[in-house]
Amino acid sequence: MPRIALVTCRPGPEVAEDRDLPGLVRALEEAGAEASAVAWDDDVDWAAFDLAVIRSTWDYSRRAEEFTAWAQRCGRLTRLANPAEVVRWNTDKRYLGDLAEAGVPVVRTRYIAPGGDIRLPGDYEFVVKPALGAGARLAARYVPGEHDTAVAHVARMHAEGLTAIVQPYVENIDTAGERALQFFGGSLLHASRKGAVLEPGTPYDADRFPHPGLTPWTPSPAEQSLAERALAAVPGAPELLYARVDLVDGDDGQPVLMELELVEPNLFLALHPDSVPRVAAEILRAARVGRPPSAEAAPR
Repeated sequence: MPRIALVTCRPGPEVAEDRDLPGLVRALEEAGAEASAVAWDDDVDWAAFDLAVIRSTWDYSRRAEEFTAWAQRCGRLTRLANPAEVVRWNTDKRYLGDLAEAGVPVVRTRYIAPGGDIRLPGDYEFVVKPALGAGARLAARYVPGEHDTAVAHVARMHAEGLTAIVQPYVENIDTAGERALQFFGGSLLHASRKGAVLEPGTPYDADRFPHPGLTPWTPSPAEQSLAERALAAVPGAPELLYARVDLVDGDDGQPVLMELELVEPNLFLALHPDSVPRVAAEILRAARVGRPPSAEAAPR
């Protein structure tokens, strides 16, 4: 009986509830596994598991160095999905630059590191957010007349040691929304459409609902092709158990990549309950593949 850890975080006022987790634990147990939901920072014998699947570690962006160090340690003790090297690369949104260099159409992004020149757009609407963040934390949408407020926003991030990213606001989000294509076990699982998260005039430190207006979606061939291109461009061609590819329509109406979520994407299983058996089956398959050499050598 494979032992599987579904890795989450401790509940708290700034952490959303993972509504999918109890059902996924049940589905794995019904499929013949011993499954449990475990917080990543609990005192846990990770070597006792055949597989640890990162699911809802939604507090990681506030403790990024600690979290990536945990992923490295856990990945030496058992099989970790997704792998630790993917976690380290994908938790910092500077990965968008790597994908752009690989030829993937990406929303235009500029990075402003602490100590850098805070030059912001003066003639179009734009978004400011941290390179290391999740759930729209410290993100805001600005018009040119709000330049001073946006500069103060960047300065706040720099004071926390965060690199800021600046992107043009993709206006088609307001009409066509954002599409999230979920992949599991190497192929498309399902897709969803969600509305705009960032409303004009909302402060960067305001609470937000991260997935407004979520509905099922059938991706177009162009959307699926772009998603597959993005996944193929991940450095090192790692084996990915899961991925969420977030797309929007650019000014020309063609899809462009907004984000590539390879660490702890919400799978929206409550919206797609028919996907649960397949997710459970793919997790079981991954647990039975075998442990990495470093984990095999570790004492259990």
